[in-house]
Amino acid sequence: MHAYRTHTCAQLTTADVGQGVRLSGWVHRKRDHGGVLFVDLRDHYGITQVVADEDSPALPLLDSLRLESVVTIDGEVKARDAAAVNANLPTGGIEVFARAVTVQSKADDLPLIVNSAEDYPEETRLKYRFVDLRRERPHANIMLRNRVITSLRRRMTDQGFSEFQTPILGASSPEGARDYLVPSRLHPGRFYALPQAPQMFKQLLMVAGFDRYFQIAPCFRDEDLRADRSPEFYQLDFEMSFVTQDDVFDAIEPVLAGVFEEFSGGKSVTPAGEFPRIPYAETMLKYGTDKPDLRNPLVITDVTDHFTTSGFGLFEKIVGGGGRVRVIPAPATHEKSRKFFDEMNDWARKEGFAGLGYVTRKGGEFGGPIAKNHGTEGMEALYAELGLGENDGLFFAAGKEKDAAKLAGAARTRVGEELGLIEQDCFKFCWIVDFPMFEYDEDQKKVDFSHNPFSMPQGELEALETQDPLTIKAWQYDIVCNGYELSSGAIRNHKPEIMYKAFEIAGYSRADVDANFSGMIEAFKLGAPPHGGSAPGIDRIVMLLADEPNIREVIAFPLNQRAQDLMMGAPSVVSPRQLRDVHIRLSGDALETQAAASDADKTRVDQAGE
Repeated sequence: MHAYRTHTCAQLTTADVGQGVRLSGWVHRKRDHGGVLFVDLRDHYGITQVVADEDSPALPLLDSLRLESVVTIDGEVKARDAAAVNANLPTGGIEVFARAVTVQSKADDLPLIVNSAEDYPEETRLKYRFVDLRRERPHANIMLRNRVITSLRRRMTDQGFSEFQTPILGASSPEGARDYLVPSRLHPGRFYALPQAPQMFKQLLMVAGFDRYFQIAPCFRDEDLRADRSPEFYQLDFEMSFVTQDDVFDAIEPVLAGVFEEFSGGKSVTPAGEFPRIPYAETMLKYGTDKPDLRNPLVITDVTDHFTTSGFGLFEKIVGGGGRVRVIPAPATHEKSRKFFDEMNDWARKEGFAGLGYVTRKGGEFGGPIAKNHGTEGMEALYAELGLGENDGLFFAAGKEKDAAKLAGAARTRVGEELGLIEQDCFKFCWIVDFPMFEYDEDQKKVDFSHNPFSMPQGELEALETQDPLTIKAWQYDIVCNGYELSSGAIRNHKPEIMYKAFEIAGYSRADVDANFSGMIEAFKLGAPPHGGSAPGIDRIVMLLADEPNIREVIAFPLNQRAQDLMMGAPSVVSPRQLRDVHIRLSGDALETQAAASDADKTRVDQAGE
């Protein structure tokens, strides 16, 4: 017999009744029924009920053990009484009568209860993550992640993609988010950077002649955390040679739709080949964001023309100054009180906006100051144009175009949620396309790249030389699902002369490009194919499929919101010798932190000696 188990805790059925078996696992739950002890024994696979009574020599030891102690049970499989069968467990028709028990590891008092769905502070959960992961939902999330990654790999391989690994230690780039830097011991004063993405390497693989690459790629960005963002994350990174934008879409849509269909639990999924393609300008107008949630039926409309000569002075002033007026319908709100509309206005102010105007309508009668000032005739014309009914309300977002779009987008989401309009049990995908290549930076007072400097401009060199830069679109695209951006991608700019010109427009010299992107620009001078790709975020995919609101719930060992590992104590203070090895000298607050940590370490050593 095996030293620890003949079966897992999910295997035994009534077909095994009468067998002698050995099981190992954690003591999940105990129930004492007056001389008869029932123990739920749990392992990675499931739960088996173990029973011990006064005839069992295992009873005293089992009774004395704390929950989460690890034991090995020798016993006999018995059928449960009909009334005791648990149809919710694969092993619910049997129990194991314990003949002997071996304690592999005793558990002390637990920081959190594993057999309970009780909520615990995130600080406790992350500090004792190895215990938290024993709980049913976190354990299931990580196993879902495993299955999703396995499926993604299979689907990419089936489409002819080859998996390669790219370097973790690379060079820092002046573009993008803040890098995590790694000092070099062999090269004083120089630093590696952890990859924000394998962007340049995957493009160089195409230059090297590999046709279809993919990788489950670890990426690192030193940026502030939020619910859908982590400083360390994984993405399905892929790149293809000799492709158009349509080819990229045709390759990845079946992969994403297939994975979501496989793990959606019956929820509907946008079919491959039917992902809507929404131009950037259109999504910013209709949804106020470049990551629209298409489950929300509400559509934003620009009604600026209605307020150029309106009786509503505030809007006239905004429009006269070049601003815009956007509206969000609030259907069938005739039974809502004035409080609902006022609370929406208060919400907008708390979000940092000047406010959210509104019009109420009940049985055809308009209400609110905007309607009063704009007049019944003007409001009826506006409602007729929007196709709104006699019991529909309307919210207004006014200001500079970007501000009006941002407020309207946030309000669209809020109204949809408040009115219960968000479609449930579905995953709605779309592509956002035709991003602007450049934008005007108000702070720097210059034209700069708006999204990705390495994208191919639509119209290529001719467009760069003949068009207003702010009118040039790029072959860039985002994949969005249920309001979450899963990925950015692009058809790449593989021609040196186009790259030099694009960077020139953004204020970079030829020397700047050669210095900052030498590896890529030199490679492109030696024969580069047209290529493009994308990189859907695996953490966000799993977060959506697991129906979790926070990305940390689908990462085995996540950092907290301050980018700290509470379990392992990272980031940690290192010794002066380690700093000398990498030629770093601390100053200011960092030096004080190191000194305090050194004093604490010395105190612990002294106390241990005593």
